[in-house]
Amino acid sequence: MPAYAHRDLERQLVAAVRSFPALVLTGPRRSGKTTLLRHLFPKASYVLAEDPDVVARLRADPQGFLDSIKTPVILDEIQNVPEVFGFVRSRIDRAPRKPGQWLLTGSQEAPLMRNVSESMAGRAAILQLLPLSASESRKVTPFRGGYPEALARPSAAQLWFSSYVQTYLERDVRQVLNVHDLSVFRRFLAVVASRHGQVLNRTDLAAPLGVSVPTITQWLSVLETTLQIALVPPFYENLGKRLIKSPKLYLLDSGLACHLLGIHSEAELRRSSLNGALFEGFIASEIIKSQLHHGRRRELYYFRDQQGLEVDFVVPGKSGAMHLIEAKAGATVKPQMAEPMLKLAAAFGRSARPPRVDMTIVHGASRHASEALTTVAKGVRAEPWPAWVRGLK
Repeated sequence: MPAYAHRDLERQLVAAVRSFPALVLTGPRRSGKTTLLRHLFPKASYVLAEDPDVVARLRADPQGFLDSIKTPVILDEIQNVPEVFGFVRSRIDRAPRKPGQWLLTGSQEAPLMRNVSESMAGRAAILQLLPLSASESRKVTPFRGGYPEALARPSAAQLWFSSYVQTYLERDVRQVLNVHDLSVFRRFLAVVASRHGQVLNRTDLAAPLGVSVPTITQWLSVLETTLQIALVPPFYENLGKRLIKSPKLYLLDSGLACHLLGIHSEAELRRSSLNGALFEGFIASEIIKSQLHHGRRRELYYFRDQQGLEVDFVVPGKSGAMHLIEAKAGATVKPQMAEPMLKLAAAFGRSARPPRVDMTIVHGASRHASEALTTVAKGVRAEPWPAWVRGLK
């Protein structure tokens, strides 16, 4: 077992368990949900709803099975037995003021949340856990990603990712979607990885696979449902321009993206034509992790208009502030890199109620390089990513 790494979500989890009868913790398979709950609540009973015997007993006699469990209890991968939700709800309603008794986890957010909304509305706190962020572990890099087990054994990481993909296909994909030929879906994963960081074009994804656009739409929904990808929408509020309206596509874990692309070392990543896109996706993932792990809703956008102005990320902040971020894989920062953000900031400044705008170039210097914050243009700072992630809140 990998050593336990403290997670930014811990404070939110403890607060939720003190206030709600139930907690629902979602996240991709192997992101650390079970490890986190068992670390925070070591005295809780534990039930894995992927064990065939447990699933059979829950389905045959849910009341009897739940009677045999001592609470508080962790019900792991509970989406496999959705019929249990109603029985858990009944028990919560008998003791609604008793917090922290039912700790539920699931890897398939859409099916899980359907049952939560139908059976446990108002009874459960809902939080998300993604793989480790770079602020949680110094082992996390754009090449390695954040899956705890891949980080714990770097020499076996490629084998781990291969096994992860196979498990993901056999369990999550087949449970969410009736895919007859998993080899085509595996190729779909590779094609998605090759479009990492690009504006989503479903026709472009469908063509090399010989499937229809509606099928691609359905398959992308599966990847979102199982928290493997993020579709980052465009920002186009009140700027009065002809803007690109499609989302950008990112795999949420850069280590898995590298594996799917056949990139097997840091040196190969630096030489790859996709290095820039992979670094951009890594930064997107770190922003999303910070937001979710601190109990906030996900708010991440990109900006691109039809005249060619593009800013990698627009992140709304407190009191209407806007954070503009450019992600550059190289270690060298040049003043012209700031120009897109300065132009967008000027457009914001012409609005009726201009926001405060913060502008940062996050670049790819190694952890051993100088982490000094530098100014590259008026109002624009440059920061190496290891220092930048430590400042995320």
